[in-house]
Amino acid sequence: MYDVVIIGGGAAGMMAAVQAGFRQKKVALIDKNTRLGKKILITGKGRCNITNSAPIDEFIEQIPGNGRFLYSAFYSFDNQAVLDFLASYGLETKVERGGRVFPKNDRSQDVIEAFIRGLAEAGVNVLLNREVTAITRQNEIFTVSTEQDDFQTTKVVIATGGASYPLTGSSGDGYRWARQLGHTIVPPKPALVPLVTKEPWVRELQGLSLRNVRLSAGCGRRKLGEEFGEMLFTHYGVSGPIVLTLSRDINEALGTKKDKVILRLNLKPALTSEQLDKRIVRDFEDYSRKQFKNALDELLPKLLIPVVVELSQINPDKFIHQVTQAERQRLVELMQNLSMTVESTRPLKEAIVTSGGVSVKEVDPSTMGSKLVTGLFFAGEVIDVDGNTGGYNLQAAWSTGYLAGISV
Repeated sequence: MYDVVIIGGGAAGMMAAVQAGFRQKKVALIDKNTRLGKKILITGKGRCNITNSAPIDEFIEQIPGNGRFLYSAFYSFDNQAVLDFLASYGLETKVERGGRVFPKNDRSQDVIEAFIRGLAEAGVNVLLNREVTAITRQNEIFTVSTEQDDFQTTKVVIATGGASYPLTGSSGDGYRWARQLGHTIVPPKPALVPLVTKEPWVRELQGLSLRNVRLSAGCGRRKLGEEFGEMLFTHYGVSGPIVLTLSRDINEALGTKKDKVILRLNLKPALTSEQLDKRIVRDFEDYSRKQFKNALDELLPKLLIPVVVELSQINPDKFIHQVTQAERQRLVELMQNLSMTVESTRPLKEAIVTSGGVSVKEVDPSTMGSKLVTGLFFAGEVIDVDGNTGGYNLQAAWSTGYLAGISV
């Protein structure tokens, strides 16, 4: 019999197991995959955005999905505590743009290896390739059943993740067990998810990455949000950090089906329209004998030029000295207000993070313990919390895993 059985060997589950083991508890960590931290491996494009260097009170603002619930967790185990823990097992880190913290060697595997060392030191029994089939409770004793064995315990931590990226093991199992044990599940929806757009020209730009652009989203007269940074054109629409951050509110607006959701892209946000016009005039003076289609090399990425030329409705073969002021003004407007219609988000399985999960109303924020079932705890994305990109979601996993681990 174990003191605690933790289901899910991701960020939250590993942290909970280490902390419980450090406190002389007999711990079993069960995961259905053949290796630990499978989702960690793909975070940050395989580099693992561990956390953010921002002051911890800013973390709450970066968690649009029930951020206030994480107040105790973040202050009990903050970003520096995570880095100190990983450093104690040999992981060096670095801070990049936007306060994002990565392993020094840009390898997600280094984070997992640090945890493996911690789990070994804490005496945790790691059981891989075991899919939990049921959790039952009788006389305050839980039985956690897998196809191979049954485990009995007085404490269970469900840290199975959300429903995004099911190939990593996050297939929504934890929701089913929580519901069977009496908990309310807020319906899972994609958060931090790429967007499908209507316009055919967007797909012509597949693979084009833009930096230092501003993207805003609106629905009817309502502004949904605005972000500055990087984005990416894909074969279905748009993705990248600023798109993902806007996607949560966009998905909610799409659900109302009242008005279209429109994205507006400013390719030159550092310039006013007057400044951009003057910049174009200078370029046009240099290229006065060129055709319009060949005169935008200094202004735009190569792949974007034919799209902007077509959308501007200026004759591509027109010589620059023949371009009228009205046409030039149309070009300025287009470059600072390139609009796209959002048709949908990509499916939940492609979302980086799941919005929804175990209702925070039924979880004690100071322990991560169930308010309904004695001995049951939750950690990580299985709870109805979700944050923006930049290391905030992983910090939520570390912090809730820590609280669950010390509370059992």
